[in-house]
Amino acid sequence: MQKILIVDDDPLIRLLLEEILTDFNAKGIQISTADNGLTALELIKREEPDIIFLDVMLPQMDGFEVCSIIKNDLSLKHLYIIMLTAKGQEIDKKKAHEYGADYYITKPFTIQDVIRKVSEVLGASSQ
Repeated sequence: MQKILIVDDDPLIRLLLEEILTDFNAKGIQISTADNGLTALELIKREEPDIIFLDVMLPQMDGFEVCSIIKNDLSLKHLYIIMLTAKGQEIDKKKAHEYGADYYITKPFTIQDVIRKVSEVLGASSQ
């Protein structure tokens, strides 16, 4: 079963992404959420989601640190990480790339960008 994990401390962003990804969920793709970096890391190690939407500014452990831990773990480094953040400056994008993020989306994001990227990574369409 394919899995997506949404990691954001803002409950409205988590809810919005869950809504955007509803059609994928209806096709059997499991969607989970976490509201902080530590919980996310525990879920990632246990569930190994195919895609992780990862906010940068998180309580307990920021998204860059979570990303770095995942990408430095040989058993997890294949997981696809999409940094999802309000930090849109080039230096932030470069830092995300250095920590191993696979893709970078700035808030506010478009529904089309999220659906397109998930479809591309999972080889599934939302239709």
